[in-house]
Amino acid sequence: MADTTITVNAGVCRFKTVIEPSMDEEMNVTFKIKSECPNVREFGKNIGSISLMDAIATPFCENCIYTKAGEYLPHVACSVPSAVIKAAEIVGDLCLKSDVTFKIE
Repeated sequence: MADTTITVNAGVCRFKTVIEPSMDEEMNVTFKIKSECPNVREFGKNIGSISLMDAIATPFCENCIYTKAGEYLPHVACSVPSAVIKAAEIVGDLCLKSDVTFKIE
């Protein structure tokens, strides 16, 4: 299990979010999510513990993280759910740590 912290600077809303995933021996991932955004805070409180495979191996429209995000996040372009999935991949040692960016010009 790789220790990781992901910081999301969401853009024009200027809300910063910090995601710290952890995984237990049964491959369930929990997320400590701190955010300046009240909607992301609610999402973080309600995401619960998720099977690693449920977090990363389901289609977008069936993914439990995106489904839960749809209940709490009013902006479909919010980058936090994608960062949560990336955090699960990293804590499960299923990808290398590498920054993800958008460059908007």
